[in-house]
Amino acid sequence: MNILSVEHLTKVYGTGPTAVRALDDVSFAVEAGEFIAIIGSSGSGKSTLLHLMGGVDRPTSGTVRLQGQDIFARNDEQLAVFRRREVGLVYQFYNLIPVLDVVENMTLPVRMDGRPVNEQRLQMLLRALGLTGREHNLPNQLSGGQQQRVAIGRALMNAPAVVLADEPTGNLDSKNSAEIMTLLRDSNRQLKQTLIVITHDEDIALMADRVIAIEDGRLVRDERRRPAPSAHLGGAARAASEEVR
Repeated sequence: MNILSVEHLTKVYGTGPTAVRALDDVSFAVEAGEFIAIIGSSGSGKSTLLHLMGGVDRPTSGTVRLQGQDIFARNDEQLAVFRRREVGLVYQFYNLIPVLDVVENMTLPVRMDGRPVNEQRLQMLLRALGLTGREHNLPNQLSGGQQQRVAIGRALMNAPAVVLADEPTGNLDSKNSAEIMTLLRDSNRQLKQTLIVITHDEDIALMADRVIAIEDGRLVRDERRRPAPSAHLGGAARAASEEVR
């Protein structure tokens, strides 16, 4: 079952002879539970693609559908709610609020919605991310790997349909990179959470079920490395999914 569809997505910056076509008629569909790596050289358009899938920017033409709904049919305020509730965004530079501690950063999207924090989910994520005992540390009291774990916790706090990660290990050493990707992959596999990672790292691409290559704004390769995951949750996975919602 497709959870996300990218349909003839085009993004042009500027006008006239200086216009830059960052994306050019890109289309593909994502099944629930897939782990997709999007690769490409610097300036290929892969980060633009991720920002459009996450509703951070609007396309020049084409659209993105999440669970059948056109995300760009929303106004800007509705798109902000969409980003908090329906997708989890993880960035290379963490984007943590420096005056907020670990728990406050992780729960920020929930609190911005004026909703109560799911304490059971919060405690589960703190344990899974190895942040127990660090709950009240500020970002400047954490290592780079720990800060990225907080950013991942924030992205997962609302149990989003899709997690979008833009070079999530770009600022980390090899040990922390491996640990962060293992966390993301485990979330993908155990909770059947759809994961799309922008990366230039071939080792990360090898972990994915499917690799999509973007060059000069166009989709040039779409290669499945493993069978598509079933949209049906087995007993253990269903139980885990229900536990954290």
